[in-house]
Amino acid sequence: MNLFRKESLSRYMKTDGQMPKTMNAKDLMAMGIGAVIGSGIFILPGTVAANDAGPGVSLSFLAAAIVCGLAGMCYAEFSSAIPVAGSAYSYGNIIYGEFIGWIMGWALVLEYLLAVACVSTGWAAYFNSLLASCGINIPRALAGPFDPAKGTYINLTAILSVLLITWLLSYGMHESVRVNNIAIIIKLLIIVAFIIIGVFFVKRANYHPFLPYGAHGAFKGATTVFFAFLGFDCISSSAAEVKNPQKTMPIGIIGTLLIATVLYMGVSIVLTGMVNYKHLDVANPVAFALQSVHQGWLASLLSIGALIGMATCMFTAIYASSRLIYSLRIYSLSRDGLLPTSLRQLDKKSHTPKIALWAVAILIAVMGGFVSLDSLTNLVNIGTLLAFTMVSFGIIPLRKREDILNDGGFKVPLYPVLPLLSGFACLFMMSFLSKETWIGAGIWFAIGMVLYFGYGYRHSNINDMTPTQG
Repeated sequence: MNLFRKESLSRYMKTDGQMPKTMNAKDLMAMGIGAVIGSGIFILPGTVAANDAGPGVSLSFLAAAIVCGLAGMCYAEFSSAIPVAGSAYSYGNIIYGEFIGWIMGWALVLEYLLAVACVSTGWAAYFNSLLASCGINIPRALAGPFDPAKGTYINLTAILSVLLITWLLSYGMHESVRVNNIAIIIKLLIIVAFIIIGVFFVKRANYHPFLPYGAHGAFKGATTVFFAFLGFDCISSSAAEVKNPQKTMPIGIIGTLLIATVLYMGVSIVLTGMVNYKHLDVANPVAFALQSVHQGWLASLLSIGALIGMATCMFTAIYASSRLIYSLRIYSLSRDGLLPTSLRQLDKKSHTPKIALWAVAILIAVMGGFVSLDSLTNLVNIGTLLAFTMVSFGIIPLRKREDILNDGGFKVPLYPVLPLLSGFACLFMMSFLSKETWIGAGIWFAIGMVLYFGYGYRHSNINDMTPTQG
């Protein structure tokens, strides 16, 4: 048994070459912003300020952004040198070997599926609340996860939101990107409006004490708000559908992180200046802050922006998940035979992996409709941090590969210092996660091992006799 047999970049390039190249740097940044700036900007600044960091929540976002920025540069080099679908999974499969690639891919599946399910339930809550304000009430039995004791059996709105976005994506990436870009512009305008108007209601006294829970609280808060940055790595999943990926991918990844960081910190600073941090532990802290200063009209407008923001977040994550499944074949994840081959098939009309797309949507819809994921949000973080760690350290063996050229493409500066710093920073962030999170992650990866050794290894397209590159 050879667990470290490596996939051929040339075969990946040949397989993924069937996918149409339609996206430019602007489309990538729009996709990245759509994924990153979602429910996090409307919820996390308030809850983390109240429970962990106080007004210093802006520093929590900055710390998380630095870690993501370091990892983002590593992703940018990988996507420039290896412009194929599958993100960290494909990179791991080529650089580390199939087994490590599987681990990285399984970690990303954890991130994408749970993250979208979480967002779908948040979107449903906002939408149901908006309907209630118009006198339309969803029956309680259809408005929550399966919990008979509380009278809820299915979150119908969450399921429908996932299926609707998947239906849009199934028509092809070019048409879907156009709609996504318009939605993102609306969302950004509403966020900027909150920052500009909120500044006039800031009270300096609300910033004291700035770090009521100390520096440890700010770092602990960083591990929580890290969830808000998840999604920028979705950009690398689209490398096979991008024009001139050597130049376009780095711009999309790094540009997304810079814009997201500015907006997150801006919202955090204004929010904690408008309302004392002790009062922000609510489900809708941004709207709550506006209502507290008698700006109800903007609070209603912002609720609509939250719906749009979370919809674009689901759009990007569902898209990236389908590409990951297309590239993994893990559960049919596709291209590499690690799971049933049906998921790798491209639709003849739209040239997109429709079967993989709908397989992902059904899984997400089931979790969003029937399962409460509040206690599992940190699982999203641990899956992502693990993938970030491996991608960061992977820059070193990537540079040593003579068969992978990156002439003229992006390269991480200060090599090997920054890749190593990025990897250790991710490990540092993981050390703040709870014991329950580690146990949950262990169960998830145990399931992944059963799938790999029970099906994936024997059905892999990598021939055991194929020489590995080193």
